[in-house]
Amino acid sequence: MERTGAGGTNSNECENVSRKREMSEEFEANTVDSLVDLPFATIDIIDDCGITDVPHINLERSKENEWNNKDKIKKRKKKQKDDQPNYFLSIPITNKEITKGIKILQNAIIQQDQRLAKAMSSDGSFHITLLVMQLLNEDEINIGIDALLELKPFVEEILQGKTLTLPFEGVDTFGNQVGFVKLAEGDHINPLLEIADAAKRTFQEKGILAGESRTFKPHLTFMKLSKAPWLRKKGVKKIDPKFYEKFISHRFGEEMVHRIDLCSMLKKKQSNGYYHCESSIVIGQKPIGIRDLINEALRRERMGLQSKVKQIKELLLKPETQAKIRRELFEGRFINNSNEGNDVDFSAILT
Repeated sequence: MERTGAGGTNSNECENVSRKREMSEEFEANTVDSLVDLPFATIDIIDDCGITDVPHINLERSKENEWNNKDKIKKRKKKQKDDQPNYFLSIPITNKEITKGIKILQNAIIQQDQRLAKAMSSDGSFHITLLVMQLLNEDEINIGIDALLELKPFVEEILQGKTLTLPFEGVDTFGNQVGFVKLAEGDHINPLLEIADAAKRTFQEKGILAGESRTFKPHLTFMKLSKAPWLRKKGVKKIDPKFYEKFISHRFGEEMVHRIDLCSMLKKKQSNGYYHCESSIVIGQKPIGIRDLINEALRRERMGLQSKVKQIKELLLKPETQAKIRRELFEGRFINNSNEGNDVDFSAILT
């Protein structure tokens, strides 16, 4: 039997300590590897996870750090989800010349790299995002619809009876991750920016979490690498400029703005590929279809009902109206009780 000297340790204890150190180091390596694929992998992972360069870490402390790290990750993911927009204001692109040009562009890119087919925006979904927001339930969706309806007179005031035509020319990317057709420069930019600002203000005044911190840059997205996250594992980490170089100065056509839609990012798309639409407002003088006529009729009906409800609320809040209601209720209960007998329960009447 091995003996332990004064202040020393036996061989079994040494093996246990060594194994604990190996487990701790293995945990650190696995933790870093597992975090690389998360959305926040661009930050300093080691510092963020509390992993240090000290080689000897107590196993119990390591387990505690593991739970703390997991808790931090869960909280970060929850915060990202809580702040994540799920609705947006859309200007739909309906000009067939534009959509045809985008399809030619997409096919030209796919021919150079078949894997990018999954990153392309689908037919019928082409649009300009005017504003993003978060609507968490039916009540908030209804508030969003009200805000959209209230936006219409502001848009009409900005346009002053003129049509808003948006010309599209050229291609660019956001950080080589999102490909979009550019909006050409011109007099149409200022009114579009004013409409976007009015929309943001209108929705925020309704208490809706709307807008982004970055400056609004109107664009027509045709592809996103984030639509196919597996591409990164296949080595496709950016959109190569050579894929779209022939379209750098291509003129795609003009879109006359005739509608603004409140759309869901998550609900099932329509059969034509366009997003689920909660409500719309009609803009400008462009000939409109049955759907637009129905939406406009519903808008007017809704506005009329809202006006009547507002009048009723204001009437009910007046002291003389409330006094009259209480008096009529009191007299009615008093008469009914009198008919039943001479003994009147005044405590019941007063409540």
